Amino acid sequence: MIFIFVTLFIDILGLGIIIPVLPELIKEFTAGDDSRAGLYYGVIIALYALMQFLCAPVLGALSDRFGRRPVILGSLFGFGVDYLVQGFAPTIGWLFLGRAVAGVMGASVTTANAYIADVSTPETRARNYGFVGVAFGLGFIFGPALGGLLGGLHLRLPFFVAAGLALVNWLYGYFVLPESLPPHQRSPVSWGRMNPFGSLRRLRAYPLVAGIAVVFIFASLAQRGLENVWVLHAGYRYGWDAQANGLTLALVGVMAALVQGLLVRPIVARLGERRAILFGIGVSMLAFLGYGLASAGWVVLVIIVLGSVAGVAHPTIQGLVAGAVPSSEQGKIQGALTSLISLTAIAAPLLFTAGLFSYFTSARAPIQLPGAPFLLGAALFAVSLVLLVRLFRRIPDPTAAREHPAAEPAPVDQPATVADGG
Repeated sequence: MIFIFVTLFIDILGLGIIIPVLPELIKEFTAGDDSRAGLYYGVIIALYALMQFLCAPVLGALSDRFGRRPVILGSLFGFGVDYLVQGFAPTIGWLFLGRAVAGVMGASVTTANAYIADVSTPETRARNYGFVGVAFGLGFIFGPALGGLLGGLHLRLPFFVAAGLALVNWLYGYFVLPESLPPHQRSPVSWGRMNPFGSLRRLRAYPLVAGIAVVFIFASLAQRGLENVWVLHAGYRYGWDAQANGLTLALVGVMAALVQGLLVRPIVARLGERRAILFGIGVSMLAFLGYGLASAGWVVLVIIVLGSVAGVAHPTIQGLVAGAVPSSEQGKIQGALTSLISLTAIAAPLLFTAGLFSYFTSARAPIQLPGAPFLLGAALFAVSLVLLVRLFRRIPDPTAAREHPAAEPAPVDQPATVADGG
């Protein structure tokens, strides 16, 4: 976990570094035309997510066949080279190509999740996936701040620093990252299993995982929507500038790291996995409702702090999924879930930013409601909560279900179990 934590942290740090400068670099290619830059930026974000969707099951299946280590190292090396391509990009077309390749390499989060499942026990899964949240939180605390500082020196400098970090990360992993999947637990490669849509069908073999995947769609769509519209909304509603937004996002990262590093384990131990997930989704619903209705910036800061406890849901869901799937299937199932998240990342910019925010801040709207995207997010979390309650009533206690993979390689959700659960 130490090895994979450092690997993920440096990976996310590199991604975070370019967040403040990518829109500005796009504006440079469009001669300062904000409208065209916004269009290109939205398409580039969707392209990155599309490539993740297509490639996540491929990398997951390859990791099930050849092991986690070569896939992770290959992705890190590819990231380093790709950042160099983006840093030297002479035209907007090269930047599109660079972000497409970055989407391919970014699909390696699938393999990282499978790696964690390999090295975790039923008692440590939620905690270990919490460490992933810490890595993401710390990466997004220091990454955007460092990127803004470097971008002030030269607009392309953050890309070269990100390339250096990725290549150092690759060297680190090459010398210290051990393989986590024993040869006897590996499964053959099938092109059908690498089909992103075919990989989604594999979820049906595990009714508990399939039900959670549906919840993933709604919750991830809401979360991706927040990420895409946050800066635009804060600037429009509260007049926040880049510095204020940067500090606010740093606060989000700090709270995410604290919650997922310190609170996941005790909350799960006290409430159990299922109640902890329901608790986190419920808090997310209330937080989004607050973001949509908040009339002052200080209210948003309070919501960030109090609502951060919702971060307990994601690592607990990951732990529940990992415990319901045998080792030989972890890469494929994690790839399918990553593909689902990528699909929502494609749709979210179009629905939340180009759709709701653009419309409800325009003269065409019957009322000015810039918080409309967050209200939709609250509704999506409400749907997720209802679906989870019904799922947990229908499927028996996941704690008992997780014991099956260790005893036999067959899927844990046996037909009799599904029938007994209704």
